[in-house]
Amino acid sequence: MEYSGARILMECLKREQVEVIFGYPGGVIIDLFDEMSRHSDALKPYLVRHEQGAIHAADGYARASGKTGVSILTSGPGATNAVTGIATAYSDSIPMVVITGQVPTQLIGNDAFQEVDIVGITRPCTKHNYLVKDIKLLAGTIRNAFYLAKSGRPGPVLIDLPKDIIVGKSEFVWPEEVRVRSYNPNYKPNLVQLRRAADLIVNAKRPLFLIGGGVVSSNAGDVVTDIAVRCRIPVISTLMGLGGFSGTNSLWHGMVGMHGTFTANRAVTEADVLIAVGTRFADRVTGKLSVFAKQARIVHIDIDPTSIRKNVNVDVPVVADCREAVVGLAEILSAQAGEKNWEEDHAAWLSLLAEYEKKHPLTFLPGDEIKPQQVIEALDRMTRNKYDILISTDVGQHQMWTAQFFKFIKPRTFLSSGGLGTMGFGLPAALGAQVASPEKLVVCISGDGSIQMNIQELATIVANKLPVKVIILNNRFLGMVRQWQDLFFGRNYVCTDLEGQSPDFVRLAEAFGATGYRISESAQLEPTLQKALDAPGAVIVDVRVSREENVYPMVPAGKGLDEMLVT
Repeated sequence: MEYSGARILMECLKREQVEVIFGYPGGVIIDLFDEMSRHSDALKPYLVRHEQGAIHAADGYARASGKTGVSILTSGPGATNAVTGIATAYSDSIPMVVITGQVPTQLIGNDAFQEVDIVGITRPCTKHNYLVKDIKLLAGTIRNAFYLAKSGRPGPVLIDLPKDIIVGKSEFVWPEEVRVRSYNPNYKPNLVQLRRAADLIVNAKRPLFLIGGGVVSSNAGDVVTDIAVRCRIPVISTLMGLGGFSGTNSLWHGMVGMHGTFTANRAVTEADVLIAVGTRFADRVTGKLSVFAKQARIVHIDIDPTSIRKNVNVDVPVVADCREAVVGLAEILSAQAGEKNWEEDHAAWLSLLAEYEKKHPLTFLPGDEIKPQQVIEALDRMTRNKYDILISTDVGQHQMWTAQFFKFIKPRTFLSSGGLGTMGFGLPAALGAQVASPEKLVVCISGDGSIQMNIQELATIVANKLPVKVIILNNRFLGMVRQWQDLFFGRNYVCTDLEGQSPDFVRLAEAFGATGYRISESAQLEPTLQKALDAPGAVIVDVRVSREENVYPMVPAGKGLDEMLVT
C-alpha cells in the first residue's frame, strides 16, 4: 500500500518508539502536522513558541530520559532558528533527530521563498545530515538517522524534507536492518589496553577518577562508583559528568576546571595516575595544557576515537563504550589486585585531599544581602531526601554556583549547556525534562540575563500544565561577563549592567499564567522557596541577590589548574 511521505515519517517515528515531538508548524511542513493529528494516540506534539526552544526542549527531554529527542520545524527561518540548539546538542553529545521542511526539489537552488541550505549550514554541527530527494529512500533515511543519533558517540542528526517528498507517495517498507557504510562504532574494549590500565591503577599511590558526560550517557556511573569505593580512588568530574558519582560520597571532590573546586584542581595536579572516563579534555577542564596532570600517567576511556589524544597526550587509550570498558576494568582489577589493601595504600593520598577540603572548602561570606551561593545551598538542603529533583541551568555565574553548591546524587539530574555555553538553554530544557519525567520536581536555575533569551517558552509550559519551577538569581548584571570586567578590565562594566533594564519577573510570570514570587531578604528565602516547590503549577521565583559576587575558585584563561584565584 502506498503512503504519503508525511505518513511514512509518522509510521517510522512510531516504530522508533518516539512518543513526543517538539515543533512549530509552517507552510512547507503543514502536511506533517496534519498527518500527526491522525496518530495522536502514539505521538504527542508540543507546540513551542520559538524554534530554538523546540531544539532545547528536545535536548532536555533526551538528557533527562536517555531517549532520542525529536523536533519538527519548517523551512527557512524555522530551520535556521534551530541551529544554536543543534550546535548545543552536538557539543554535548546529545542524541536528537531534527526534521526540517524544504522547498520542492525542483526549486532547490532557485532562491525560492523560505529556502535555505540547512544541510550545508548544519554540516559542522550535526553528527550527520540528509537531504531526501527520493521518497523511496525516506524510511531508510529515518531508520539510519535514529541509529546514528543514538549509537557510538551520540549527537544530533538532521533530515531535510522537500515539500514534494512530504506530499508524494510510495510503498512503505520498514527496513529492519540498519546499514551505514563506513560507520562502525567500537563498543568492546581492547583487553590488552584494559590490563595496562589496571596495572597502572594497582601500582598507583595517588590515583584519581575524572568522569565526564560519557559516564552519564553510557550509564556507567554505578560501575565507576563500585571501582572507586572498592579501590578507594577519589573522584572528580567535568561539568557534564555531574551526577555520574554521588556528591554525598566521601570520595567525591567536586568539579574540575576553570571554576572547579580547589581540591579537584589540586588532585589533578598531584595525581600519579589519572583515569579519565567519557571526557574530551576541553579547555575549560584542562586549563594550560602544557602543565595539565604533569605528574600523572593518563588512562583515557572514550567511545570516540577522535577525542583520544586530540587535546591531551595519554598513556593508555581505550576506545570503547564507557560502561563496557569500566565493567571490564572492574573484572581485571578484581583478578589482579588479589589481597591488596587499597585503604592502606591510598591512605596518605585520601588524607591529603581531605586536608585540602578542610582548608579550602567552597564557601562564601554571609552578609546583609542574599548571596547566590546561599540560595543553591538552601535548595540543596530543602530538597535532599524529600524530592526526586532534576535541575536545568542556563549559562553564567548561576550555572557555576549550581555545579559547585548543589550535591547531585544521581545521573541525568543535572542538565546544562557545557560545550557551547548557550544562554537561553535552561527554561526550554526544563520543559523537555518535565515532559520526560512528569513525576520529578524540575527546577530551572537561571540568571536575569539568560532567562530573557527564551522566556517565551513559559507559555508552552503553562499551556501544557507543566509544574516547572524557575529560580532567577537576579543580580541585575550579566554576571559572568561582569566578573571578567571586574578582574581583568578595570571594572569597566560596559553593556553588562541591567539595573532598571529588566522586566518585573513576578508580573511577567503572572502575565504568562504562572505564579510569581520575589525574595529580597534572607528571612524570606526558605519559606518562599518552600511555597514555590510545593505549588501545583509553574512558578518563577525572582531572588534579588548581591550584585557583585564573584565565582571562586577561578582559573584565569591561559593558566594552569594550580594557578587558581581563590578569593
